Amino acid sequence: MYHHLRGRLVEKNPTYVVLECGGVGYVVHISLTTFSKLPEEESCLLYTSYIVREDAQILFGFAEKSEREIFQMLITVSGGGANTARLILSSLTPKEVVSAITSENVALLQSVKGIGAKSAQRIIIDLKGKVLKTAIGEEDKGAIKVDIGVRNEAVQALEVLGFNRNQVDKVVSKLLSVDAEMTVENIIKQALNQL
Repeated sequence: MYHHLRGRLVEKNPTYVVLECGGVGYVVHISLTTFSKLPEEESCLLYTSYIVREDAQILFGFAEKSEREIFQMLITVSGGGANTARLILSSLTPKEVVSAITSENVALLQSVKGIGAKSAQRIIIDLKGKVLKTAIGEEDKGAIKVDIGVRNEAVQALEVLGFNRNQVDKVVSKLLSVDAEMTVENIIKQALNQL
């Protein structure tokens, strides 16, 4: 419903800000990642996500589109919600979240307070396909973009060489989480060293 808000930063706290737009003050809930990126001056732009529940209507704000995109993916995970997603994004950067999901790094997700092994595994299972298919914040700093064609070509080539599909997927995902712009040749060369 609301794409973004641009206005005067009236109040700034680690968990929320008050942004005045056109004479109306909006309480916008934020993560610590966004809090650390907020400008010192009064003028501010936040990308938003509007959550409507039976008991509340909550506006969440993000300094970058990539963070909002990860937030919107995280709230779709069963058993999670907006507060869990905000907690994850307060502990990890969007790039770290994507990396943890694509490389199936359960331990990194478990490092977030309140996220256990089962929750971390559920996040990985539910979001791995979505994260790989999505270009995350191409215009944002630290953008992550995985070329699906390159990934699939590398996986197929390694399968033809006789390697197990599950092992190949894990190794290729790990390589792409480190460098999302690798060529097919580089992926195959490095994967062969790890398989």
